[in-house]
Amino acid sequence: IRILCGNFAMLKNSVGLQWLIGSPFLSPMAIVTTLRCLRTLDDPFSPNLQMESEEIRGLLPRGFEVIGALIAHDIDGLKEEKFVALAMSAARSLRKMIGFCYNEDTVIIGAVMDRNTANGGLDPHFFVSRTSKKINHFVKVDDVVYVDQPEMEVWKSGCIVRCELPIMLPLFSASDDPKDVGDAYEQAIESVEQKLRHPQISYLIEAQNGTPSGSQPVILHGVELNHLEELPKNAFSYDFSDESLKQSRTCSSIFHETNELKPYGSWEKDADIVLVSIMFNSSRSGLGPAAPLAECYPANGEAKKLLVVNYKLEVLSYATKDVQLIDAVSKLIIPAIMDQLRSIKSNVLQDLSKKHPQLQPYQFVPLEYLHPITVIYDLSHEETEIEQVEIRRSLHLRLGLPIDRPLLRFANAIHFSPVKDKSMVCFFFLAGSCVLKDVHHGIPSSGVVGGKTCLIQGSYEYYHYLQDGFDDSGWGCAYRSLQTIISWFRLQQYTCVGIPTHREIQQSLVEMGDKETSFVGSREWIGAIELSFVLEKLVGASSRIVNVRSGDEVPEKCGELALHFQTQGTPVMIGGGVLAYTLLGVDYNEGTGDCAFLILDPHYGGGEDAKKVVKGGWCGWKKGVDAKGKHFFLQDKFYNLLLPQRPNVV
Repeated sequence: IRILCGNFAMLKNSVGLQWLIGSPFLSPMAIVTTLRCLRTLDDPFSPNLQMESEEIRGLLPRGFEVIGALIAHDIDGLKEEKFVALAMSAARSLRKMIGFCYNEDTVIIGAVMDRNTANGGLDPHFFVSRTSKKINHFVKVDDVVYVDQPEMEVWKSGCIVRCELPIMLPLFSASDDPKDVGDAYEQAIESVEQKLRHPQISYLIEAQNGTPSGSQPVILHGVELNHLEELPKNAFSYDFSDESLKQSRTCSSIFHETNELKPYGSWEKDADIVLVSIMFNSSRSGLGPAAPLAECYPANGEAKKLLVVNYKLEVLSYATKDVQLIDAVSKLIIPAIMDQLRSIKSNVLQDLSKKHPQLQPYQFVPLEYLHPITVIYDLSHEETEIEQVEIRRSLHLRLGLPIDRPLLRFANAIHFSPVKDKSMVCFFFLAGSCVLKDVHHGIPSSGVVGGKTCLIQGSYEYYHYLQDGFDDSGWGCAYRSLQTIISWFRLQQYTCVGIPTHREIQQSLVEMGDKETSFVGSREWIGAIELSFVLEKLVGASSRIVNVRSGDEVPEKCGELALHFQTQGTPVMIGGGVLAYTLLGVDYNEGTGDCAFLILDPHYGGGEDAKKVVKGGWCGWKKGVDAKGKHFFLQDKFYNLLLPQRPNVV
């Protein structure tokens, strides 16, 4: 058993069933992802297979599939074999219902965690069986490997196969009855599949970032496609000994050929992408100009209800680069399109009063996941409406994600942007800027012996004096610290609000009644109290304010600050006298009391040069009293520490 996923033990604190996800392109006993089973019947070990299959079909890219199940339980007196049989039975049934490739040699994994044992459920027992055997015929596997570089194993020879397709589905039904509309929907998507396999359809296949020099995009026609949907038996070990296979072009043929061994980072940056474009070429046989075509969608029988579904499909599939392009289209892309059309069926039927449901697919890469997942949102609901919040909360539970931070909002989605230069990243999360980001990465250690380092969680942008050609020297340090804090909330997707200017910060305080109108456009200082007001207004985040009577007492708050970075992880503003700093972390030895503060200094007034910032000490560890006896925090000044709280939202 090879465990590649980082969320494998997400059931360690609860009982239930989780699905084990693998790929026919990898080792048959490699677990890439786990998904919690949410839809159950009488008990947490009896899944509602119909509901589970509908949700997982739309969530997973083709090329990944259910290869087993794990049960975590706290029941005494039942033999382990009973839970293994339950897990394997559930996995077999779900595979059949979703329509994954099923043959006698398919390996099914069953795993059990006993939460009553000394291991607390952290050491599951694994068993395997083949589909040709009975459910109670399985063998234990003692050799379990937790892979150190799972991204390398999945993506070094893997690629994404991607397709976008705007589509219109006219649904004719005899009534508003959901069954009638559902039948009409099934007929409509069956006609779509027929079109996708029509002899005259064309598929243009090229690399996402442009076809390499000397190579041409590949065009396939419907008549060339293999009509079998299932992946080849043992797809993870293609045999190219057959001459016809050698002559067939594979996904690797459209990428740059190189023998250079390069370090592998993440699939977002390094994975190759095959782009498939679909062309409905109804006039392919004509040599001359053709007239425009009008298509007729006749209703079957008496039609009283018309519902038009306009939808832009975006499907992703996973394959290794030795897969034939014909198979990539016929056995991955076309089934993926049908999966996505079937996954939106329930959305269409939920509210038949809507003439045009506003459905849109989004692609996400959740924490510790090795591949993207697809989520379809109804844009007729605002992102903060309860319907959307509950959908996201359910997804967080299924994916094993924390339920106190937004990870599946629109702003979290990855966007595929074709670029000509392979050195450019073809995925982006937020519009980039020239502002430095995460400048503390790679700085020297603090020098605290035996200390525990607690740092900011997530990314931020560094705002400081004289940025954007605006001279705020001598008065704008707290404004800049606030901009850095708001950038953290933006980059963690808690808000889409822009970084406010000094004037906009002042205007917000006036609108809240904290300042007079003459304050707007002034060069007056602000402090922790004002920052808390603006954060509440612009971001919706509350703050804790810690008062310290003098600079000498700031180190006494190190334990409290360490707890803040462990639990909240937000940047802290420290204001004292006429100076303000941004605090990114602490290094604290609880036994000796020795501590250091990771300071990001907004008083820097130079260019956007990270090396210059670190070398000049504008970002670095500071002790309350350095080796020369100099106090960093002023002894005769009081300090306010602003500790922004992470909103408890999804």
